Amino acid sequence: MSQTTKRALAASLKHLLLQKPLDKITIGDIAEDCGISRMTFYYHFRDIYDLVEWTCVEEAGRALAGKKTYDTWQQGFLQIFEAVLQNKPFIQNVYHSVSREQVERYLYHLTYDLLIGVVEERAEGIPVSEEDKEFIANFYKFAFVGLMLDWIRKGMREDPERIVGRLSTLIHGDISRALEKYRTDRAPSRDRD
Repeated sequence: MSQTTKRALAASLKHLLLQKPLDKITIGDIAEDCGISRMTFYYHFRDIYDLVEWTCVEEAGRALAGKKTYDTWQQGFLQIFEAVLQNKPFIQNVYHSVSREQVERYLYHLTYDLLIGVVEERAEGIPVSEEDKEFIANFYKFAFVGLMLDWIRKGMREDPERIVGRLSTLIHGDISRALEKYRTDRAPSRDRD
């Protein structure tokens, strides 16, 4: 029942964001729209920003279900774009409010989960430290999220498939090459490039 109530609160928040900005929405507004008491809201969330963060994480899980492999990362990244687009009023409202950091954290978390899965798969059989795998995933995470934040800032007009296609062309094979450069079973030569 707890997840059902949380989802209902998230739906009420999204509904209210179609009518007014995030900083004008109160917990009372959400509780009334959802048909629950304020105390029920506080049973599940500390404040509105906690609800925003939970909503972002929940959407993220659905967007990436089963799309964390090298063969499916493009589809997973496209699904991140599509999830953001489906929640455009929510994302833009949160992005342009005081909780912009939450959208960024949501995208960083979501993208890292996708990329670390790809890096782990490509690292199979290659001796690479966990620290180096995390570094590679973080490098691509910052690039991907930067592109997405720019897309959100510009009103989400460009076709996500075009963006993902361009990304695919740019990084094709790069993760495997990066892993080879970080192999732990060869002489140190990282500063050659």
